[in-house]
Amino acid sequence: MTYMILYSVLSLGTVGALEAVILYFVSRKFKVEENPLTDRIQEALPGANCGGCGYPGCGGFAEACAKAGSLEGLNCPVGGRETMDRVATMLGVEAGSGAVKTAVVRCSGTCEARPRLNVYDGAKNCAIVAALYGGETGCPYGCFGYGDCVRSCQFGAIRINPLTQIAEVDEGKCTSCGACVKACPKRIIELRRKGPRSRRIYVSCVNRDKGGIARKACASACTGCTACQKKCEFGAIAISNSLAYIDDTKCRLCRKCASTCPTRAIRELNFPPGKEKEETIHT
Repeated sequence: MTYMILYSVLSLGTVGALEAVILYFVSRKFKVEENPLTDRIQEALPGANCGGCGYPGCGGFAEACAKAGSLEGLNCPVGGRETMDRVATMLGVEAGSGAVKTAVVRCSGTCEARPRLNVYDGAKNCAIVAALYGGETGCPYGCFGYGDCVRSCQFGAIRINPLTQIAEVDEGKCTSCGACVKACPKRIIELRRKGPRSRRIYVSCVNRDKGGIARKACASACTGCTACQKKCEFGAIAISNSLAYIDDTKCRLCRKCASTCPTRAIRELNFPPGKEKEETIHT
């Protein structure tokens, strides 16, 4: 009996020792060497974990920065330039030259321009309404105004205007994290270059129906008439699916397109009032 017990103990001990040796060599083979800079960089980040940088949280972004040879194309939208300068100092490289962006809501369909045709009496959730039908107005592309984007923003940078029932962005609070862009089922929120002196020009409409149909649904809709495209001297405007789009990397903020648009679908932000034309700004 004693022999059997000793044999069992020795057998189990031998098996355990072999497994320990195997685990040791496996752990050595697959060991992941951690860059000590990763923790330091993560401490310098704001810790919002918003994903606006394109990585899974601040940890993922810190690891990407530590591995990268340069910071070109890497940007923390919440921390901004100051944070990226600190990261660049840690790495001994130049900070990236990424353009500052902010969210814009591409819908001008106010209650006057886009009258209600029915009343929705269900859950006030844009994603749910988008899955059920086109909404309360004749425009199936416009803002529902139920606030999915508002709930997604961690920085209080977006609200629903009680008069227009359209989402509005407070650019002073916007960090360009992109959470509202992902939350909007209609894809009417876009991140665009903030522009010099925070001036921006963009088409505030995403209606892709043909001109007459779009105009019937909303008086402020883009009809794809090409007037703005013909007026632009910089090739910044393209027409696709009866909808104009302004490329913010080519736009020089001359404002000629805005004064040409017959439906005023082109939005001009932060320009001095009372001036019909501004000098062309080269960016």
